Amino acid sequence: MNEGEAVLHICCAPDATVPWRTLADEGLNVTGFFYGNNIHPIEEWERRRDAVIKLAGIYGMNVTTAEYNSGEWFDETALLADEPEGGKRCAECFRLQLSAAAKFAARCGASYLCTTLTISPRKNPSLINETGRAVCESLGIGIKWMPRIWRKNDGFKASAALSKSFGLYRQNYCGCEYSVREAPVKSPKGDFAVWERRAG
Repeated sequence: MNEGEAVLHICCAPDATVPWRTLADEGLNVTGFFYGNNIHPIEEWERRRDAVIKLAGIYGMNVTTAEYNSGEWFDETALLADEPEGGKRCAECFRLQLSAAAKFAARCGASYLCTTLTISPRKNPSLINETGRAVCESLGIGIKWMPRIWRKNDGFKASAALSKSFGLYRQNYCGCEYSVREAPVKSPKGDFAVWERRAG
C-alpha cells in the first residue's frame, strides 16, 4: 500500500470539483474513479463521463472510467424498483458504487478511498460514510475509508460555481432510470424559474 495514494469515487464531474482539488491540496496523489452503471440512458452516461474526463484535464489528475454495464446494476436493484428516491434502492446503489471503487483502489494499491457523494444536499452522508467504511473493511487488505461530508462549509455552493466556471455538464437528476421520474423539468411556458415533476 502506498500511503500517499488515494482513490476518489466520482459520481459526476460537478460533485468532484471540490473534493478532488481538496484531497490533492492535502498532499495525496488522487486518482479519480468514475463508475456510472447506475446512470440511464447510455447517452447520459457518456455526457457525465466526458465531463469527468474534462475536469481531470483541467486539474491535471488521473482518472479511470469503469466500463458501462447498466444490466448488472439493474439486476442488483430489480427487487427495489418501487422504492422511493432516498430509500433502500439508493442505499444499495451506494453500496454497488463504493464496492466497485474499493476494488479498483485495491487493484491500484491505494491506501485510501473517498467519495464525492456527500457533497449533495439530497443524499444521506452518514449512510454513505457507513457504507464506504463497510466495503473497505470487507476487502480485508487495509484500505482506509476517508469519511468526509463535502457539502459542509458551502461545499455544494462552491461546486456549482466551479462547474459553471469550467463549463461542465450539470445534470438535473441523480442518474438511474427511476430517478428520471422525479427530475425537474421546465414548465410548459418555458419558464426556467418554474419546475414541475415528471409523471411516473
